[in-house]
Amino acid sequence: MATAPKSDAPSPPAVYFVTGYPGLIAKRLVAHIARHAPGSRIYALVQPRFHKEALDHAGSLQGVSVEVLQGDVVDMHLGLSGEEYQRVSGEVTDIFHLAAIQFLAVPREALFRVNVDGTRNVLELARDCGPRLRRFNHFSSCYVSGDRVGVIAEDELDVGQGFRNAYEESKFHAERLVQRAASELPVSVFRPASVVGDSHTGEIDRFEGPYFLGILLVASPLAVPLPLPGNGVAPLNVVPVDFVVNAVWTLSREPRAVGRTFHLVDPNPMSARRVYELIAEKAHKRLPKFTLPARATDAVLRLPGLEKLLRPQRAAISYVNHLAIYNCHNTLELLDGTGIRCPPLSSYLDQLVDYVRESFRRRREERASQMEDPLDQLERPAKG
Repeated sequence: MATAPKSDAPSPPAVYFVTGYPGLIAKRLVAHIARHAPGSRIYALVQPRFHKEALDHAGSLQGVSVEVLQGDVVDMHLGLSGEEYQRVSGEVTDIFHLAAIQFLAVPREALFRVNVDGTRNVLELARDCGPRLRRFNHFSSCYVSGDRVGVIAEDELDVGQGFRNAYEESKFHAERLVQRAASELPVSVFRPASVVGDSHTGEIDRFEGPYFLGILLVASPLAVPLPLPGNGVAPLNVVPVDFVVNAVWTLSREPRAVGRTFHLVDPNPMSARRVYELIAEKAHKRLPKFTLPARATDAVLRLPGLEKLLRPQRAAISYVNHLAIYNCHNTLELLDGTGIRCPPLSSYLDQLVDYVRESFRRRREERASQMEDPLDQLERPAKG
């Protein structure tokens, strides 16, 4: 494994390169750097369609210089001009690679192009940075373990597992590229479980995966919600976005983290059934006393006309019934004494539920405001 460069000379000023901006985790990471490394510089790679949003967020930060660069990880030299690429590769000391497609409804080809080929291109930048590169921080996923069950260790990757969807498979192949590069680059790999909202505010940028069941409970007008698919005995491992950012930032500055992989997970997850019960309680809903067999539910969601539309929901069901336990020895060891730990879901579930409820209230109001009053139609003069 490559080790972080050592020298008696003073360390050069930190220059960070972040992909996946302005996604939620990337935005929060950049803001975290601004607070904890004032005076540093950040290059943020942004797809053209998100350029304005990125500029607005970068302009709101203080204490750090953020240069927004339009490009795309799938393109040669990340879509940067020759001058931009030379400047970046000649200055960057730390890379945080977050850019990825996570939506399961996206075609397999697109998933592999972004998640695998994109990672290959960012690794090429890392190599071009030369000896000044202190760390290549790669955001992977716990779900590179695919269909494995039982205890899964951080140092395990390719053990012949199968995959439940193209997303898992693409992240697996991306991580394989990074692990191979670890012999020549100072690499750290982070595998978060399902990322949920901020543990203080509930803020999240999308509702998918485990959120699907929570949304049905909180936002559905039904007094008695749908029964939980499956028996719900499997652990539901979720982590708040603020824990993920705090842990990654701290470990990215820890020399002992070079060459290692970290499961960013709840070390003591509750069962899916218990989480479902707590959400129902907070949503003031009565749970039915029976459950639906997971296989039967999955079969219904595979029916013609529903399969493509409800693919993310099928994935959510598979994850809440998957008996995988993610060992996080490396994470616990290197975060020991830092005060950074994954909070138990029960301590911030209220915030998640409140944010979901408020988000759907705003959406209902926006839809209502866009509907025309029928009386307005009567008062308008006829055309012609």
